[in-house]
Amino acid sequence: MSVETMTMAAALNRALADAIEADDRVLVFGEDVGALGGVFRVTDGLTERFGETRCFDTPLAESGIVGTAVGMAMNGMVPIVEMQFDAFALPAFEQIVSHVAKLGNRTRGATRLPMVIRIPFGGGIGGVEHHCDSSEAYYAHTPGLTVVSPATPQDAYSLLRAAIASPDPVVFMEPKKLYWSKGPVDTSVTADLRRAAVVREGTDVTLIAYGPSVPIALEAAEALAEEGRSAQVVDVRTLTPFDDATVTGAVRGTGRAVVIAEAPGFASVASEIQARVFEQCFEYLEAPVRRVTGFDTPFASPKFEHWYLPDVDRVLDAVDSLHFEEVTA
Repeated sequence: MSVETMTMAAALNRALADAIEADDRVLVFGEDVGALGGVFRVTDGLTERFGETRCFDTPLAESGIVGTAVGMAMNGMVPIVEMQFDAFALPAFEQIVSHVAKLGNRTRGATRLPMVIRIPFGGGIGGVEHHCDSSEAYYAHTPGLTVVSPATPQDAYSLLRAAIASPDPVVFMEPKKLYWSKGPVDTSVTADLRRAAVVREGTDVTLIAYGPSVPIALEAAEALAEEGRSAQVVDVRTLTPFDDATVTGAVRGTGRAVVIAEAPGFASVASEIQARVFEQCFEYLEAPVRRVTGFDTPFASPKFEHWYLPDVDRVLDAVDSLHFEEVTA
């Protein structure tokens, strides 16, 4: 066992390298992932270390990239493809929804697709539209896909290794603004793609978040502690299959919940979490479940994204609306 401090981008790079080294079937490809090492340097050094047969560049053709991966997976390989930015994956959407997600069911399990589609997503880097979208709801809505989003370097490593080991397709949503966040990584730690995690204990309210919104939830919990309120934080980690047991168990313990996510709130993953908590925790709730999300608009321009993205103040306002005054009156 060895523990190193590294960035999330470095943890993802380590996971890819360790997987390539461990399994001859694993290979990585996408736009600029070879000599350049990817726009965010997640694949830096892989081509030099393992050669162009294991990590290589493709044309700017996302549908072709995913379609090629489908063929490779059908023939015994384990392809890992990178979509350079979130919205760049949309040209491949038909391949993902019609073939990646459905081939296992279409063949009654005779043909499974062990493949990973890595998608940098979310805002916070001063990008523009097509570069800062949060499209996780499209994939989470599609049966046949496992959808994952890490929030720490440790989870980035462990969840990506678990995704690569999965016999079925995984859409791996990487929060761009967390690529340079640092934390300890133990490469011997394994992850379960079906489990959320309680990352902070608390007794007054449960803050539920995933990917880029987890640090906001933790920061809000610190601010609430200064106000004398104890906030629990749940990192969903895997959007689908959704870990109802961990999330509802946490909410039943506090009786109050706020869901935090960057994506527009209408018909979103946050909406689904809110609905599931209402359905399964209604008798335990002291107040309505609130959501703090992006607005129902196209992503804001760089100068205005700090107003668009959920922040600590909006989370605190949501917590203030959870009828605490009726308890203290």
